[in-house]
Amino acid sequence: MTATQSNKAVITCALTGVLTDPERFPVPVIVDEMADSARGAFLAGASVMHVHFRDQRAGMGHLPVWDPDVAERVSDAIRKACPGVIINMSTGVMEREQGGPLACLRRIRPEVAACNAGTLNYLKTRKDGRWAWPPMTFQNPVEKIEEMLRAMESTDTHPEFECFDVGIVRSVNLFAEAGLCAKPHYNFVMGVASGMPCDPALLQLLLAYRLPDTLWEVTAIGREEVWALHRRAAELGGCLRTGLEDTFYLPDGKRAESNQQLIEAMVRLVHEAGREVATPDEARTVLGLGR
Repeated sequence: MTATQSNKAVITCALTGVLTDPERFPVPVIVDEMADSARGAFLAGASVMHVHFRDQRAGMGHLPVWDPDVAERVSDAIRKACPGVIINMSTGVMEREQGGPLACLRRIRPEVAACNAGTLNYLKTRKDGRWAWPPMTFQNPVEKIEEMLRAMESTDTHPEFECFDVGIVRSVNLFAEAGLCAKPHYNFVMGVASGMPCDPALLQLLLAYRLPDTLWEVTAIGREEVWALHRRAAELGGCLRTGLEDTFYLPDGKRAESNQQLIEAMVRLVHEAGREVATPDEARTVLGLGR
């Protein structure tokens, strides 16, 4: 069964992100905060929690960490707070070396994990033309992707292919043709300044470039403009994702104070599109999880 064949909308909450400063934004970073925030989102309708792991030392929560002990504590706390929830683990690191993500993956054995499916120059400029941060390259060569997919196979983890541009979408098709995966699950990441724009019209086109009868969803990065894209994704039958990793703004332009508020807004879009929100067990059926 694919998302387009189901009226059940699978909603993922992207809880935290990789670098957002908890001193400036309401992102959860310590274990108890992660569990509490996940529970609010879970009760609102999210059946999947996309998790990043942060440094647990006082004053260091703005930094990512790849410590299997931290990963286990966070995932166990979320599972306890949200019975039946599906853990979706981030695996993204900018460089080729990914020993940290692999160690965390093998420790917590998530049902779903992100698999970054291609290299991207990660860029953004300020209004005055200066770089918002030093230009970076998100390195995802094929051998890195293959290594991650082998690890996911060993942990019975469903790969979610993160696609930042159209060429990466088409590369995922080639991964399938080359036998690296069966039916891929595409996550169209839209709104990164140097990637695909947050454009509902582009989404309609992207669906034609994926392999037939495959899962897809949208990660929309930006302010309140992301909600028009979410609405179109809901109407077209995709899986859905929002959370404080992706946006700090509600559809009316007000600042979100919690992940729960963002998930509540997504649930309203699902119902307006004539669909129902998937429970965790229904989400497992839609996603084809085998556990």
